[in-house]
Amino acid sequence: MKKEKEILALNAFEHGDLSTMDATLREAVQRRLRSFGSASVLFYQEPLRMERAEGVWMFDAEGRRYLDLYNNVPSVGHSHPRVVEAIRRQVGLLNTHTRYLNDVVDTYAEHLLATFPTAINHLVLTCTGSEANDLALRIAKTVTGHAGFIVTETAYHGNTAAVTDVSPSSRPGQPLPPHVRAVPAPETFRSSADDVGRRFAASVREAITDLEQSGIGFAGLLVDTIFSSDGVFADPPGFLAPAVKLVHERRGLFIADEVQPGFGRTGAALWGFARHDVVPDIVTMGKPMGNGFPMGGVVTRAALLDRFAAEVKYFNTFGGNPVAAAAGFAVLDVIADEGLIANAQTVGGYLMDGLREIGNRHIQIGDVRGAGLFKPASSPRHSRGRGRPLRQHAENSSSVVLHERPCRYVYHRLRRGAARDWPA
Repeated sequence: MKKEKEILALNAFEHGDLSTMDATLREAVQRRLRSFGSASVLFYQEPLRMERAEGVWMFDAEGRRYLDLYNNVPSVGHSHPRVVEAIRRQVGLLNTHTRYLNDVVDTYAEHLLATFPTAINHLVLTCTGSEANDLALRIAKTVTGHAGFIVTETAYHGNTAAVTDVSPSSRPGQPLPPHVRAVPAPETFRSSADDVGRRFAASVREAITDLEQSGIGFAGLLVDTIFSSDGVFADPPGFLAPAVKLVHERRGLFIADEVQPGFGRTGAALWGFARHDVVPDIVTMGKPMGNGFPMGGVVTRAALLDRFAAEVKYFNTFGGNPVAAAAGFAVLDVIADEGLIANAQTVGGYLMDGLREIGNRHIQIGDVRGAGLFKPASSPRHSRGRGRPLRQHAENSSSVVLHERPCRYVYHRLRRGAARDWPA
């Protein structure tokens, strides 16, 4: 059986013989490697030299344009003029840490918190989603007094040491740390959708019991609410509710990682957890908050943050700086003013029909699923009964997210290459 690639190796440039490249590209790659060495992660066997981007389009050094089917950061489109102007204006006025009062920061916090259920009403701003998830883990450990966490089998939640521990996709071939348990994703591709919630809750129950019996104890369940790294599983709506109820019964916390599904990408609501009619104890955010400007955040219950702050003196020097807040505020305004949540729902239906039509008439597609404009299409070799583990879906599946009228945000996992010179 062919060995499946780890997540960072998917579509990656493989360092090796550069002789087949033209001289200009070869020198550009060598220049990158001279500075960044083996830590450099580039896309494609012929890496792209990008110079600018606008909306859904990116333009390389030769002036060719590409429909951006990969980026998962610019949630309202590359270089959105309202976000650019908000950043430009604020950076010319003030950019500093949050130990001073500032109306831009406080107004943004009020507007962001107003999008959440009233039970989770306190915010901590960070610089990245990894920092946000790291902080969420610390809050859960402090509040529960336990260190054990449950995640899905191919989850990815960030790259700090603590968050890498709960990101199995970042640890290929390595055993999980003693305080982490991984459960199967709530997939309905091979199994019936009728009992997916019950099956997922049963797996979580088993993992909780194992953590408790090991003496580690149970702190929380951490999931990306669209399960993007596991293959995208959205249906049926509400399937997470039994697991969340169980987590609370066993005195743990439910942490909703909204870095990928948040900000309307799944349609119908701003947050992915809303699809399941649950209220998390902690919500984490990242990449799309500032449409590319580095920022992240944690929203949680006041009592949990009070308990954490009483024991840990947490301060993030540049988390929640005024420029980040201005960018974040502009993103919220664009999503609301341009109707991007409703658009994701409407155009998502069109996209679903189109992918299925392609599968029926042109190429074989094993499954098309998702919510809003978060649409994966799995290859036939991963369809029901083929016997391959679900975690091996990644190399030959596609995840598509569009977030503009008709598509301001596009994310598409391709096996190799990129779309060039598509008509407008």
